[in-house]
Amino acid sequence: MKNTLLLVLFFCGTLLSASHANTSEGSLTDGFITGNPAIKSMNALAFGPEGILFVGDAQAASVIAIQTKDITSAGLKEGINMKKVDEKIAALLGAKVAEIQIVDMAVNPISQYVYLAVRHSNGTAMLLKTDGEKLEHVSMEKVSYSKAALSNPVAEDAKDRRGRSMRVWAISDIAYHDGKVMVSGLSNEEFSSTFRSIAFPFKDKQVHASLEIYHAAHGRYETTSPIKTFMPFDLNGSPHIVASYTCTPLVLFSMNDIKAGEHTKGRTVAELGNRNTPLDILHMQLGDESYFLMNNTSRPVMKIAVSDVAAYKDYLTEPVKGNSETAGVEYTSLPYVNVLQMDKFGDQVLMLQRKADGDLALFTTKKNRL
Repeated sequence: MKNTLLLVLFFCGTLLSASHANTSEGSLTDGFITGNPAIKSMNALAFGPEGILFVGDAQAASVIAIQTKDITSAGLKEGINMKKVDEKIAALLGAKVAEIQIVDMAVNPISQYVYLAVRHSNGTAMLLKTDGEKLEHVSMEKVSYSKAALSNPVAEDAKDRRGRSMRVWAISDIAYHDGKVMVSGLSNEEFSSTFRSIAFPFKDKQVHASLEIYHAAHGRYETTSPIKTFMPFDLNGSPHIVASYTCTPLVLFSMNDIKAGEHTKGRTVAELGNRNTPLDILHMQLGDESYFLMNNTSRPVMKIAVSDVAAYKDYLTEPVKGNSETAGVEYTSLPYVNVLQMDKFGDQVLMLQRKADGDLALFTTKKNRL
């Protein structure tokens, strides 16, 4: 009897120790608060672990982490095929199609639900969630969230030479990588093109570095144009930021060179054609080779071999003249035009595309079609 009691006590003690260990490890959302995060704009979306959605709010110059609680697979193995997306959004919101704009899109890698940042023409920012053929509004009234304010963002009243507000570029893109939220955009400093790295869960301290690139289509070095889209990626065993700008240079930044308060020069490895804005960049493994895929405002989806980027040791320092001329690392144009948003969907690619007949379609494409 005594031995049995000791065994029971030992077993209970083991359970308590295990429970304590799990509790002490905790969740990334342990410090979140519940309420309305008062989001002014949704300029960029990105998912992190535990179904956490990061929202880049340029107007408020803040990044908001939202606990979506979407941590169970929806089982959408066959993918998505939704037509008339803009009409469905307008009907859901009681608006006209011309009054809405889909600003960004992100796929929850756990649940495979698709989240859309939508802006009404009256300035209202809304978050929608898709599930197969269905759309629903994600209320911000009582969400679990955490918020980080950017240091030294571009001023709210700052204008460019055409008189347009520059505040929208306080955040141009975001990504979660290795315990950090990475943010590109503009600051209020002289060299305003900025890259930030914010530890998550959010801390007061954030790494803030200014950027410089050689823009071959413009024929000059630039420090005031923001990265339009980027992704963290290891090249030749070293962490890098693979970034693209308007008109359309592809630039590499070594993460080891991006340090708080310092000025960092990128290495321009390609000029992919002027009069164009890159929208999204992602990585896909296709057979024995891996590629970067990038959709654009004026060009088809581009496929760029990672091995070509990794092997390119040179960098562009001379102007690329002529209309839509290219230089550096080569690319292949895929038969997908007018792709407005793009993200990974398991081992497929999810595209939001304006079809030739005017339909705005959300659909997945298998890798063998890329």
